[in-house]
Amino acid sequence: MIEIINLTQVYRSGKGVFDLNFNINDGEVFGYLGPNGAGKTTTIRNILGFTNAKEGKVLINGKDARTDTEEINKTIGYLPGEIALYKNLRGREFLDLLASLRNLTDFTYRKTLEEKFKLDTEVFIKKMSKGMKQKLAIIACFMHDPDILILDEPTSGLDPLMQNVFLDLIKEEKKRKKTILLSSHIFEEVERVCDRVGIIKDGYLIALEDIHTLKQKTADIFEVYLEAKDDNILKSGLDISYASDNIYRIAVKNNYKEFFKLMQEFKVTKIVSFNESLEDLFMKHYGDD
Repeated sequence: MIEIINLTQVYRSGKGVFDLNFNINDGEVFGYLGPNGAGKTTTIRNILGFTNAKEGKVLINGKDARTDTEEINKTIGYLPGEIALYKNLRGREFLDLLASLRNLTDFTYRKTLEEKFKLDTEVFIKKMSKGMKQKLAIIACFMHDPDILILDEPTSGLDPLMQNVFLDLIKEEKKRKKTILLSSHIFEEVERVCDRVGIIKDGYLIALEDIHTLKQKTADIFEVYLEAKDDNILKSGLDISYASDNIYRIAVKNNYKEFFKLMQEFKVTKIVSFNESLEDLFMKHYGDD
């Protein structure tokens, strides 16, 4: 559905994106991860046809994102990372304005979204909290039921309850075979809803991975507490990622029998287990790069 081909755009500062190549498949939820300033928003601006790349191009359903922008954007819902709203309008008036620009006459889905996010659209935008404004922007992005959703830091400003409501919405859209790019620096939300993930750093794509494959690579983490510090455990051959005084953090994957057998050799007072997160895995594999 979305093809990014040899995309390069360099700003006067020297920052930008460099020789990006990846696809987003029809009906796929693609997570686009990276720290602030890594190039996520620059990539999105090119997908939407808002800017001229120095080299390369973006194709959406076979059409050039820069030259066929008007036609393409009829099928896209866009949630910018930094929203700008007409503060002297009520929420309802703002949504009505956008609906008129899209010739949207069926407000059924819009009303469903308003109820889902519990947003009072009669409030003036200038009196809305950051979270309310974010919910209004989400409704504006989704209400025309687009085939493609481009979401830049979509949960910014939402409280934990509304973050869960939003991620459930993404799962619903995924079932309806929508194509979604979710740009974020929050690993947890990407892990919950995405099929694949791309990592961008300093304008370069440094990783492109399948989420399900990554999850199979994750290990169980055991935090082992000993009666006293015993550095012999460091010589055991186990994958120890952390050691401080009498506490040792050990990653275990498929070698559980060996782990528990070795634990019998030490004076263990407590073992706490938890799962390795997607963030842990990425930092382990890509942090140094």
